[in-house]
Amino acid sequence: MKIKPKSDALFDELSLGEVMLRLDPGDLRIRTARNFSVWEGGGEYNVARGLSKCFGLKTSVITALADNQVGHLINDLILMGGVDTSNIHWAKGDSIGRSVRNGLNFTERGFGVRGAVGVSDRGNTAASQMASSHFDWEEIFGKQGTRWLHTGGIFAGLSSTTPELMESAMSAARKHGTIISYDLNFRPSLWDGLGGRATAQKVNKKLASLVDVMIGNEEDFTESLGFEVKGLDENYSNLSTGPFKEMVEKVAAEYPNLQIIATTLRKVHSASDNDWGAIAWSRTDGFFEVPPLPNLEIFDRVGGGDSFASGLIFGLLEGRSLLDSLKLGQAHGAIAMTTPGDTSMATKSEVEKLASGGSARVIR
Repeated sequence: MKIKPKSDALFDELSLGEVMLRLDPGDLRIRTARNFSVWEGGGEYNVARGLSKCFGLKTSVITALADNQVGHLINDLILMGGVDTSNIHWAKGDSIGRSVRNGLNFTERGFGVRGAVGVSDRGNTAASQMASSHFDWEEIFGKQGTRWLHTGGIFAGLSSTTPELMESAMSAARKHGTIISYDLNFRPSLWDGLGGRATAQKVNKKLASLVDVMIGNEEDFTESLGFEVKGLDENYSNLSTGPFKEMVEKVAAEYPNLQIIATTLRKVHSASDNDWGAIAWSRTDGFFEVPPLPNLEIFDRVGGGDSFASGLIFGLLEGRSLLDSLKLGQAHGAIAMTTPGDTSMATKSEVEKLASGGSARVIR
């Protein structure tokens, strides 16, 4: 891939998607909590935040927020994450959220035999109503410039109109030589009211033709693109790489525009005990695989895949090999799942250390 030099772009990376307010009950359940910690999060945004806060790159987010106190709280959290907010569209609405509102996401972490639970409250949000007319793509991708655009299947399933917006942005990005990554991130609850799996595949297959780097997990390639992976159990939990290599080859043949395909591999022993691996393929160099981290202790698994994506993207933006980039993605995702919240609290030195085979020995 030919990636723009830093000198030719204002931003290293832009993320296109919704940013929600996450309400976290801590050690309790959503239905038993009386206090919630507040974080910001969103599948696409988490990548921009990781690239900024952990890896020190200049990033921005293309999104929309309702112009009220909750929207400005989310905006403040985004700024604290080091992500530029100049590409946020502020939507005016009535005072009770009848026409436009901000998305909320109640998430409990899970433990042992109890899996993590997410309850989204994101109907009629500002991000779901974004339109291309709200943004000047020529200004963003042409005059300002960005080296990388990241978006994905969560935003695609947010409403019936977000795919059109995404296609417009992705087409403008390609016109100006911006690399595009797409995380399939299949969420059944998002597609239920839009036609389910069939609509998800129709939308994702169309957008896949505009992508350079495709990212997913065990479930995503089947549910979002219709490529069956043999040998998976009913929970899409299997670390065997053979079936995935067969699937990746089929995806690459179907979409000649794809230059890199990467997937995390997770085997779930319990909500707090996972094996965590990854493989990647490039059209020029073939397959690469990193050994799984066995029995990884999970504190909060939400956002682990997004942190994998940001580590991988960081490596590629820095001109590192695909194998080294894959190791950074695996390491960043692993460390991110040891702390609460959707977003990463890792440092670059921690990620580099784990990616190079370092241990959890105390640092004094």
